[in-house]
Amino acid sequence: MTTTSRDLSISAMDRAPGRPVGQGDLSLALAGAEAIDLLGVEAIRLDGDQIVPGRRPEIADRLLDEAAASLVRQAPYESVDDWLWRRGRGLSAAYLAALEADGQLTRHRRRGMPFRTSPAELADSAARRQAADRWTSDEPVLAALAAALGIREERTGDSLGVADEAVLTVLAAVNDAVMELEAVRQRRAIEDAAFDNVWRGV
Repeated sequence: MTTTSRDLSISAMDRAPGRPVGQGDLSLALAGAEAIDLLGVEAIRLDGDQIVPGRRPEIADRLLDEAAASLVRQAPYESVDDWLWRRGRGLSAAYLAALEADGQLTRHRRRGMPFRTSPAELADSAARRQAADRWTSDEPVLAALAAALGIREERTGDSLGVADEAVLTVLAAVNDAVMELEAVRQRRAIEDAAFDNVWRGV
């Protein structure tokens, strides 16, 4: 089963090999992609920014099925923002492991170093070609999620090409969450620098 989340995971590896996407950023975007996929199969609907569970369809993709199983099914329901932070925890690593388990990634032994392997690389597969087709066709949802990760030009408003209000709500939440994570990083960097300066002055 092809999912937006899997296509995003593949695209992030394929389009930014020299400048890897931050794992926290990617995890948040993948959680958003899962929410959009769940909207597509009517497993959820949005009431404002609250995720309301719908029917429980059979989902062939293991990680997306896990996402559906982890939904909060009793009121008060979970907000999209809360979903991104809860479901997104460690999600990029889970998708990497799933791609490797499915044979979508390859690792080569380093010459002269029999016990060390090179970083994982995408194999030439149908899944990779399908993600590439979706990328080159400028599919709006994948493009918007990639823009939130900084690996595609950002578009706003009507230029997104997305008409579904629920999908737009999720995309906006992903953008806000990624910006919030970056703000946390910057704040920590400033605090660490200040701490280092204190110690240098001792």
